[in-house]
Amino acid sequence: MTLDLDGPEPLYAQIAAVLAARIADGTYPPRRRIPSEAAICGEFGVSRPTVRQAIQVLRDRGLAETVRGKGTYVV
Repeated sequence: MTLDLDGPEPLYAQIAAVLAARIADGTYPPRRRIPSEAAICGEFGVSRPTVRQAIQVLRDRGLAETVRGKGTYVV
């Protein structure tokens, strides 16, 4: 998946949409961890704050929850 760097949608929103689609199609099953922030940074070539914003969008939508010291899991 490539990001639209010149489009009007922020990068974090584009990443959140990709991750949400993966949750919806079962790539990331319920009660399982999504990839780490570092792994997502490497996949999309973005900074950690951008990934953190994307994960916050997933949490705000009720798709994921973060467990301190363990990672972010699909709800």
